[in-house]
Amino acid sequence: MAERLANRVALISGGATGVGGAASRLFAAEGARVAIVDINAEEAERTAQQVRAAGGQVLVQVADVSQAAAVEAAVAQVVQQWGTVDVLFNHAGSIVVKPFLDTTEDEWDRLMAVNVKSMYLVTRAVLPHMLKSGRGAIVCTSSISAVAGTPGEVLYDTTKGACHMFARAIAVEYRDRGIRCNAVCPGFIRTPHGLREVAALQKMGVDVSEAAMAAAQGRMCEPEEVASVALFLASDDASFVNGAQLFVDNGFTAI
Repeated sequence: MAERLANRVALISGGATGVGGAASRLFAAEGARVAIVDINAEEAERTAQQVRAAGGQVLVQVADVSQAAAVEAAVAQVVQQWGTVDVLFNHAGSIVVKPFLDTTEDEWDRLMAVNVKSMYLVTRAVLPHMLKSGRGAIVCTSSISAVAGTPGEVLYDTTKGACHMFARAIAVEYRDRGIRCNAVCPGFIRTPHGLREVAALQKMGVDVSEAAMAAAQGRMCEPEEVASVALFLASDDASFVNGAQLFVDNGFTAI
């Protein structure tokens, strides 16, 4: 079976751990040269070592993707190394879980910067290279939280709603120039981020027990299950999928 990302350069923001780390390993296994752009230097290098050990090609750029200068420098290094970027996985993100009236303006600004502004900055830096080559696939990590509100997650839910529309609008604007942009929307995932979310919700008294999780989505999603959907959206298998939100939630949003 042919490698689905053979001869492609894939940039993954937040590519060090969790779903991002799983995507870094999977995309490399599918033939991509993978650029991990992450603020966590230690974890990014650990994932890069795993990619290299499996025979993949990987480049690490340590950057805060909410900062324009850092993003532009990281993308410039990737392009200098490999000539272009064919695939962008906008995965970097964070979360705030607390009662809405306890949230602060600083928390709002920081979450908007990490979850929304980062997509804008990285996409803006990468798009000219995709347009030059006449093709490109962008995948943005959204969430069930874009359409299903959760107590204590007003800030997070709002950022993911923005992610939904960002992917749709980029798709519409650049469809006729060879660019596809889609969102992948996971449910609760067994990652450090996901487990912190569950613990914080439990402290607030929100029912995220095993029984509640089983009723909502059967079980916790594994990071590799989300990465495989991102791979599909990034590959030519999804050549006519554009502006879509693909839910990876085992029916959470269908109930």
